[in-house]
Amino acid sequence: MDNEERDNLVVQNLPLVGYLVSEICMRASHLSRPDLTQVGAVALIHCAESFDESLGVPFGAYARRRIKGAFADELRREDWATRGARTRMSEHSVMAETLSAKLGRVPSTVELAAALGVDRATVEAARVDASRTVTPLTDVIADMVAAAAPNPEDTVVESEHAAFLAAAVAALPEKMRYIVEQVYYGDRSVKELAEELGSSHSAVSQQRSEAMRLLRDGIERHYLATADANSVPHARVAPSRRDAYLSELGARTLGGATRALGAVTRLQGQAWEPAIS
Repeated sequence: MDNEERDNLVVQNLPLVGYLVSEICMRASHLSRPDLTQVGAVALIHCAESFDESLGVPFGAYARRRIKGAFADELRREDWATRGARTRMSEHSVMAETLSAKLGRVPSTVELAAALGVDRATVEAARVDASRTVTPLTDVIADMVAAAAPNPEDTVVESEHAAFLAAAVAALPEKMRYIVEQVYYGDRSVKELAEELGSSHSAVSQQRSEAMRLLRDGIERHYLATADANSVPHARVAPSRRDAYLSELGARTLGGATRALGAVTRLQGQAWEPAIS
């Protein structure tokens, strides 16, 4: 099978990825649909590359099994929660649905806690856990390119992605920047950072999530040019704080129109050791 046939096979079967992602997200609402879609698309490409029609197995059936296997591998690899935490989240979800059907409205935290026989803090912790996701840093701008081997254009684009991302991280507020650098560049856990910073696990996790939303706003405004001052923001920080970040990022990247690759490369080479109070 040549590259054109492979690409056609992938395009024709992309709806299968969307269907399988929807199927799994219906059973587990805490999962990230974009992340699973990317994993499924990669698995579909691998299926098209290795498919042998002479075996008599329909491509759809073959791809379905491989995509589901890729989902399982990704969930095992990325899952931060223990079995006990997953059990608590499941119990919380079932009880919330039961009470909603009985009361005709969303139950309060106190009502959920009473029904589960636990305190209010336990219910709130379960809600935080259920809403928590971990997003690979480069996923916010990386596009999938189906190609047999890297070419000079791909290399330039990848370098530009990395350079802009380095500038976007460097422009973050100090504490957010430190957390992002340590988690994604230093391979440190949120638990370790919480202990170091004298903060709670959930507080550090929320800082990281807010940093990711700021990064997305910055990338859409200054790199992808898909957003402007009137666009609905992803970040939940105060508007003045978000505007200050976007202004700083625009200054570091010359507004996104011309990438200051030399300056950003120097930033990448610097030792990041900010003092966090």
